[in-house]
Amino acid sequence: MEKAAVEKTALAVSYAILEGRWNDLAGLLDDNFTYTGDGFVFNKDEYIGFMQDMKAAFSGLKMEFPHILVDGDQASVRFVSTAVNTGSFMGAPANKKHLEVHGIFIRKVKDGKVMQEWQTTDLLGVMKQIGFGALMGYSVFVGLFNVKQKRPVRKF
Repeated sequence: MEKAAVEKTALAVSYAILEGRWNDLAGLLDDNFTYTGDGFVFNKDEYIGFMQDMKAAFSGLKMEFPHILVDGDQASVRFVSTAVNTGSFMGAPANKKHLEVHGIFIRKVKDGKVMQEWQTTDLLGVMKQIGFGALMGYSVFVGLFNVKQKRPVRKF
């Protein structure tokens, strides 16, 4: 697959999420798609459900992609997301704060579909923006009491 095609497919996933085009997103992901990032491992439907939850919790979600590197069948993309936290997400209540989130994802593309995604997000930067104390308390509670998050569910 050509570099341009790998990049286009990798970014198409992000654009489908930003625009809430869930059927298009499903078509871009291989049936055996896996996501690994920030302590989570999701299959295709869980990933779509997670993204639907995220999109519902953050108003005005925008993403920029300042650096994209393609090597073979993989695209590595640095992203900057901005949004306002207007809904609950992963058990944390809305705080109405404007957030800027930085991270990197790598997407593996084969035959025009994304097979795998690996992501890391600047979680310390997020904690500083939303209030370290609240997130630290939540993290300690989850860690000490081994609270399990519900698996994300695809809405449609």
